[in-house]
Parts: sequence; structure tokens; C-alpha cells
Amino acid sequence: MAQKEKGTKRRLRSSYITSVISISLVLFMLGLMGLLILNANQLSNYVKENIGVSIILKDNVKEVEIRKLQKTLDATEYVKATEFVDKQTAAKELQKELGEDFISFLGYNPLKATIDVKLYAQYANPDSIAFIEKDFTRYSQVQEIYYQKSLVNLVNENVKRISLIILAFSGLLFLISFTLINNTIRLSIYSQRFIINTMQLVGATRGFIRKPFMGKSLLHGILGALIANAMLSGVIYLSQKELSQVITFSNIEMLGVLFLLIIFLGLLITWISTLFAVNKYLNLESRSLY
Repeated sequence: MAQKEKGTKRRLRSSYITSVISISLVLFMLGLMGLLILNANQLSNYVKENIGVSIILKDNVKEVEIRKLQKTLDATEYVKATEFVDKQTAAKELQKELGEDFISFLGYNPLKATIDVKLYAQYANPDSIAFIEKDFTRYSQVQEIYYQKSLVNLVNENVKRISLIILAFSGLLFLISFTLINNTIRLSIYSQRFIINTMQLVGATRGFIRKPFMGKSLLHGILGALIANAMLSGVIYLSQKELSQVITFSNIEMLGVLFLLIIFLGLLITWISTLFAVNKYLNLESRSLY
């Protein structure tokens, strides 16, 4: 009898550990999706702000005028950063890309000095860049404006498409997560269905029977959420260390809200799943348990 009780306790302990691990892994996946959503806007801004607009300057422009133009551009609301590239520097960069000295072949340097402009993300769209292009061409030092229109359109279309995909995937992942946690808890309760039936036979009320199961489920939810938050903290640390230029988690308040949301979801999902699972076996007749 003692060995049987030990075996039962061991199985229950194993079931509890499996339940906590399953809950923590599922909540961790939800947390990763939350981090992705928090940084989706930042990632799209990073991509947009790396779209370059080149201002090609006239040959007779003096360096003083170029520096003045550069300061004027820096002062505009849509320019994030500018970089002046003279003819010699442009030639050296092109020689590196081509792997041969094209100046010796041609006998002169055909390249022109440029000011490379990086725009703020909200202005890195086709309509805004078209307006900015007209604004730049009004300066007397400017010969023409060059940027990859197809790349600008592609980036903006993909950002919108990816945002919709992330939202749809988030909803799907939540449903899958709920189902996985629900099935884990149902299996755990299933292994104790005879205990529930025995308690009913000795006259225990439904609320009295539910109480220990609900308490354990909430404890499992909290433990799973804390483990998931610890794993997410590790991901955030590694991301900050390896991808600090692309991903930053400087908004502590939003991270705090995310961690609290994971704890809330852990409690909510386990509570609902346990309630339905226990009620199912409370409503079953004894012969239906086998």
C-alpha cells in the first residue's frame, strides 16, 4: 500500500513538473511574440532610415558652399543625418567595388561630389520623398537627386505586409498556446479523476473539491510565468549585447507591462482550463471514468 502511495505521489509530482515546464515554454513563446511586436516598429524604422538619398552636386561648387548646404539640410525636419563624399573618396570606394582602376582607363574621374542623406522613418515613403526631392532641387548647388524608387516602394509595402502577418500570427499563437496549456492541464486532472470521484462519494461539495486543484493550477501558472519571464530576460540581455544597433529595449515600462501580462495570462489560462477540466469530472458518473 505504501509503495502504491509512493508511486502515485511520484506520478503526480512528475505531472506537476511537466505541467509547469509546458506552461513556461508556451508563455515564453508568447513573450517572444510580444517582444517582436514591441520592436516591430523600431525594426521598420531602422530599415527605412537606412534608405539613402544622394544629392549630386555641380562641379563648380566650392567647399564652403557645400558645407553651408549640408548645415541647411541638417536643420530640416525630415533629415536625420548627412555625409559629404568628395570626388576622390567616391572614386576610391568605386574602385574597391569594381576591383580595378577605372580612372587610369578613362583618363579622368567621372564621378561627382555628393551629399548622402538619411531621412527620418516617417518621411521614408514614396510621397514624402517625392516632395523632398523637389525641395532639394531648388538649391543652386544641386545638379540632381538620386535614390532607388523601387527599393523605397518595396520597403514600405513589405513593412505593411509584415505588420499584418505579425498580428495574424500573434492571434494564432495565442490560440495554440491556450490549447496546449489547456490540454496539459486536462491530462493532469485526468490522472486524478478517481480522487475527484472519491471525494464526491464521501460527500465533499463541488467548491471544496475544486479548491486544491484551482490553487495548484494558479501556483503552476505563476511558476510557469516566472520561468518564462526569466528566459525572456536572458533573450533581452543577449539581444542588447549582440544586436544593440537594431534592437533596443530602452522602454522599461513597456517591458514591465509585458512581464505582468505574461503572469496574468499564465494565471488566466491555467485557471480557466482547470475550472473546465475539474467541472467535467465532477459531472461524470462513476462508470464513465473508466
